Amino acid sequence: MASLMFGIMPATAQDEEIVWAFVPSADSETVLAGATELTDLVFEMTGIQITPLVATDFSGVIEAMCNGEAQIGALNTFSYILASGRGCADVELISTRFGSAYYSGQFITRADSGITSVADLNGTTFCRPDPLSTSGWIIPSITMGAAGVDVASLEIVDAGGHDSVVTGVLNGDCDAGATFVDARPEDVREEVVVFAETGQIPNDTISFATDMDAGVRDQIVAALLAIGSDEQYVDLLTSTYNWGGLVAGEDAFFDDFRQELDAAGVSVEDLQ
Repeated sequence: MASLMFGIMPATAQDEEIVWAFVPSADSETVLAGATELTDLVFEMTGIQITPLVATDFSGVIEAMCNGEAQIGALNTFSYILASGRGCADVELISTRFGSAYYSGQFITRADSGITSVADLNGTTFCRPDPLSTSGWIIPSITMGAAGVDVASLEIVDAGGHDSVVTGVLNGDCDAGATFVDARPEDVREEVVVFAETGQIPNDTISFATDMDAGVRDQIVAALLAIGSDEQYVDLLTSTYNWGGLVAGEDAFFDDFRQELDAAGVSVEDLQ
């Protein structure tokens, strides 16, 4: 039994449904398939049944947690800032990639577009994953403003996910776009090129509703930490959400990022 292998005691009988909501950062069917495998593993290890769902957009996960429709959220950085600011979410786990709890965003374009710098983006058609995507819009929009780009001059296309941004740029639907590093499949990297990267961004989170039963939450966190530290599950984490692992986290981890937003004049309230 997985629960014995990881030393996690099965939970007692479950009284209420637990929903784990995911933002659609990649193909929704792929995310849901991986999320289902993860929740099945947690059930084997703890006896706690979790129902995964993939929201239609990033704000949907925030609203689900704040409305009591979801008790766990796979929240990207900015979505966590919004949800925690509303008192709806407490971070428990932070993802890692290549051993780091930070990542970067990237600006992409077709190799033949003539775009070579962020300053070239004025008046272009620009693909973003979602208005609340940290690496695909929040930080890139700040970067563009600092480079003298009139963000209001852009024709914005909300692609619905990082992979869809790459496809939109590849197909010529957009002149440029932004994603996390590196959302491009290997086979398109000669046609779709990176011309700039953002600074470091705290990785995405697994956060819990503030009123969730502490004992149940602790068992789920322990199970996910065990999964995140086991090499046999690396492929599952990567295919689901481009995670390399999971580590314990706390709200203070995001304080520097909050300060950066404040220094850039970004109002969290205005972007909700």
